[in-house]
Amino acid sequence: MFTLIIGNKNYSSWSLRPWLALKALDIAFTEQLQPFVDHGSHDKFRAFSPTGRVPLLVDGDLRVWDSLAIVEYVAESHPRLWPADKAARAFARSICAEMHSGFSALRNICTMNCGLRIKLNTVTPALQADLDRIDEIWCEGLSRFGGPFLAGDSFTAADAFYAPVALRLQTYGIKLSQPAADYATRLLAVPALLEWYQAGLAETWREPSHEAEARAAGTITSDLRQNA
Repeated sequence: MFTLIIGNKNYSSWSLRPWLALKALDIAFTEQLQPFVDHGSHDKFRAFSPTGRVPLLVDGDLRVWDSLAIVEYVAESHPRLWPADKAARAFARSICAEMHSGFSALRNICTMNCGLRIKLNTVTPALQADLDRIDEIWCEGLSRFGGPFLAGDSFTAADAFYAPVALRLQTYGIKLSQPAADYATRLLAVPALLEWYQAGLAETWREPSHEAEARAAGTITSDLRQNA
């Protein structure tokens, strides 16, 4: 059985992606959570991860790091992680790669913090460009492949890769077009994502740099997390 090593569920968007892909598709794995530490986790995580980062998949003697590599590795034995249709599969892989390499303004300004509600100080042109592109991707996928998910009628890795965006929209009160907003609502209702979110709210760990990033982004209007 696979072992997936992840970080805090409240903060770790990259951990969420492969975790959700496996969980939503009932691919068996054992979860091992390694909380972030106060002054950076690189040295601590180097004990098990060559990059000093999470997520990391362990399969016997093999270690696979990086969320996209993990999904591709698991898909070799569980091909339903990607759409069966060739065109849909090409689209899904392309948008996962785009998420993997892009959207730096969204990542840097709207860091993941599931349990907070934040009123943004400002929406910069770069952030708006990222949001517009996400809206475009979501609407294209839903229109081309019929929904209710990004690449058709089944949940795939593409949906898992954009799940952190749905959580960010919720945290920061960001509005997209109606089709995209409806998709985000459906994504937040996926049982596996609800499980992750509830677990994130229950965490009592607080990592100072992540908390500082949230405060820098805007005004915290609500903290739904269990008290530290």
